[in-house]
Amino acid sequence: MTVPGAAAHDARPDWPYPRWIAHRGAGRLAPENTLAAFRLGASFGYRMFECDVRLSADEASFLLHDDSLDRTTDGVGPAGARRWAELAGLDAGRWHSPAHAGEPLPTLERIVQFCLGQGCALNVELKPGPGTEYRTGQVVARQLRQSWTAAALPPLLSSFSTAALEGARAAAAALPRGLLLDALVDGWLQRARRLDCVAVICEHRLCNERSVRDARDAGFRVLAYTVNEPAEAERLLGLGVDGLITDRVDLFPPQDGQR
Repeated sequence: MTVPGAAAHDARPDWPYPRWIAHRGAGRLAPENTLAAFRLGASFGYRMFECDVRLSADEASFLLHDDSLDRTTDGVGPAGARRWAELAGLDAGRWHSPAHAGEPLPTLERIVQFCLGQGCALNVELKPGPGTEYRTGQVVARQLRQSWTAAALPPLLSSFSTAALEGARAAAAALPRGLLLDALVDGWLQRARRLDCVAVICEHRLCNERSVRDARDAGFRVLAYTVNEPAEAERLLGLGVDGLITDRVDLFPPQDGQR
């Protein structure tokens, strides 16, 4: 397989983050957004991870993609309505496979400890519940500002929510931000510029010669999600995309020096 090769490596001067990014820890091979998934992704050689972070009712930062607990835990209802003491006791692994039964929801603090211990970079997607957009960005960014060591690559904060990114900027302006996009609506580059983002993170089919060129000309890096097919990865690398977020940590070994 030629996909992970270094042919496009030189297209990313001064962008320090690894090119290959493990989606939700290890994509679909382990229960998403759990420490088990991060450990598995690292075992495949990945040195950057994407994860989803939201707030509990008492403003603990923890990993979960959905607003609801139903799909990936044995809990039910809105996650943001529960205090962390309740959430900490849920099973976030059995839904995936019996081997992961009992895997807990991890706190952001635990994931930070893992990444710093392994020398890994982190892309934190801010996942606010209804009405908590600004506050989620503020709380999560403040926590990362305080807990992430200065020697490590700073975490990249991303969101579809303008308010969440504004909250992150207010709390920790020095942490880099990326605007997530699932459509190239009018003004997308201006929106990223207003938020002082360093990158746009696009649904992979949005990346083409024009959109990548426009983003680059505006001063942004371009990342793509969620890239699971070799032919699509080849296309994106040919465009010079700076980062590919993938579920297939087993298919795309990051062979280009972890970059």
